[in-house]
Amino acid sequence: MIKVLIVDDHRLIRRGLRLLLEAYPDIEIIGEAEDGEQAILLTNSNEVDVILMDISMPNGLDGFTASEVILKQNERVRIVLLSMHDEEVYIQKAIQINVCGYILKNSRGSELHEAIHTVYQGKRYYKVGIPNEQLDKLFKHSKKDYSILSVREKEILRLTILGYTNKQISQRLIISPKTVENHKANMMQKLHLKCKSELVQYGLTNHYHTI
Repeated sequence: MIKVLIVDDHRLIRRGLRLLLEAYPDIEIIGEAEDGEQAILLTNSNEVDVILMDISMPNGLDGFTASEVILKQNERVRIVLLSMHDEEVYIQKAIQINVCGYILKNSRGSELHEAIHTVYQGKRYYKVGIPNEQLDKLFKHSKKDYSILSVREKEILRLTILGYTNKQISQRLIISPKTVENHKANMMQKLHLKCKSELVQYGLTNHYHTI
């Protein structure tokens, strides 16, 4: 039996997760917590194998902070973060604090079950929107300042989001318009994007316009 703790500030979501997981005979729900502080207390006072941890909990400690504390105090505990966000900045933070799992809240029960089993075995389970090869790079370069994109690519993407044309970007960065276009093509290839509008959306989602 894998002993699971559910952490979410919404009672209905906790109930929904419990109902999904109670369908599996190898899962035992040992408790529920509505914030990070409760999660830490319950983990320290119970035998917990895996924690399903909501990231966004406005009252008290958020999921990232609580996970960091728990992992420092209990090395054997595995955590699967639950989130509505699959942006790079969130995933990068999860990697930095050594969280084993990260899945979206709209995941099916079978995915939750698979995530729990995978991290329980000491393996990684990240079901997110970033391509696997880019995810591997984030794990490999888990330094705080690492990004999939280079400094020059990020600057070109920032200016593109702000509405600059290739010619204006080239004049600003003292490079040719063709070089600007090549950088955009390289970014799209790296990120497995099909069109420039998707590149702009990626930049907005991951806040490259504020860099």
